[in-house]
Amino acid sequence: MTITPPALSVFETLESEVRSYCRGWPAVFDRAQGARLTDEDGHSYLDFFAGAGSLNYGHNNPVLKRALIDYIERDGITHGLDMATTAKRAFLESFQNVVLRPRDLPYKVMFPGPTGTNAVESALKLARKVKGRESIVSFTNAFHGMSLGSLAVTGNAFKRAGAGIPLVHGTPMPFDNYLDGQTPDFLWFERLLEDQGSGLNKPAAVIVETIQGEGGINVAHPDWLRALADLCRRQDMLLIVDDIQMGCGRTGAFFSFEEAGITPDIVTLSKSISGYGLPMSLCLFNPELDIWEPGEHNGTFRGNNPAFVTATAALNTYWADGQMEKQTLARGEQVEQALLAISTESTGDIPTFRGRGLVWGLEFADKQRASAVCARAFELGLLLETSGPQSEVVKLLPPLTITADELDEGLRTVARAVRDTA
Repeated sequence: MTITPPALSVFETLESEVRSYCRGWPAVFDRAQGARLTDEDGHSYLDFFAGAGSLNYGHNNPVLKRALIDYIERDGITHGLDMATTAKRAFLESFQNVVLRPRDLPYKVMFPGPTGTNAVESALKLARKVKGRESIVSFTNAFHGMSLGSLAVTGNAFKRAGAGIPLVHGTPMPFDNYLDGQTPDFLWFERLLEDQGSGLNKPAAVIVETIQGEGGINVAHPDWLRALADLCRRQDMLLIVDDIQMGCGRTGAFFSFEEAGITPDIVTLSKSISGYGLPMSLCLFNPELDIWEPGEHNGTFRGNNPAFVTATAALNTYWADGQMEKQTLARGEQVEQALLAISTESTGDIPTFRGRGLVWGLEFADKQRASAVCARAFELGLLLETSGPQSEVVKLLPPLTITADELDEGLRTVARAVRDTA
């Protein structure tokens, strides 16, 4: 189909220049359902973006929408701060029974605020409070949020520069395979920790993504994650797993670290934890770390009760029987085979691909190619975004509830966009 860019006058004249996604997708979107969006001119788009991972169950999921409408119609609490409400109780009980107990996870649950960066900030603050140290170790190409504490443990130079002040108390270390296997894992990190002359302050914690979504779909191997967890135990550092984009089933299991068989000290969740795209985040941690004073970390919108309602419905609908994990892994195999075919059929700039579950990246030697592929995909009716420090990776992030036929349709469009931009 041919997309005619709409008149965007009010967006261009009134909205800040900081806007970004709309520049790659010049349409005014009006409705959405499942894995599709429709613009105000009636054009339909298949969604391989899923609200940057906040719509794992698709747009306007009918089960979650029904629960939300029923709650609103009975005048259920909308804004609750950290007051006890029926909606919060139902969520906590479901989260405990459906997620924590079956995995033998002992975590306390904290509602730090509505966004992922709120969860990261609370995790960093808690780690420093518990250990009495300031330094946090993060990894190359990490992304943990846009507030100052989160930016200090983020690798992207462009995003860090937006802070306007020095970002301190964070130390980067090489992520899995950053040195192309030439140096044993954690050799540099451990040497610095043990050398009294290294200049590295003893860290309070290490924060890591099991798959770096914004960093380029960089996948940490399970043995690397296990070695990191072991290093943290031996060196008295807390292990924080940022599962904001990769949690809630994106990689198959509910938590992305389950495959590695590790139990982090602290876990951050956001994006798809509400299930419906409503703002909500969690900071989970071992009970012995719960040394907060009442009100020591708070926020006006940490009690988004409509989000509790849809989150509860999502857990009870999709995570009570184990079928979602199986479906996601099957869909992931479908994506992997399609990307293998694209790579095999390509000539010249042959792309590489990597991922797990329903998060995949397609990378070209030509750093500009990914943006061209995404632009062509949009013209063909598919939403894709780029990732990586130079936007060099095409990122595939479809809803977990996408049908096999819809997924195949989108993958065919990806293949055509790759061919058309060769």
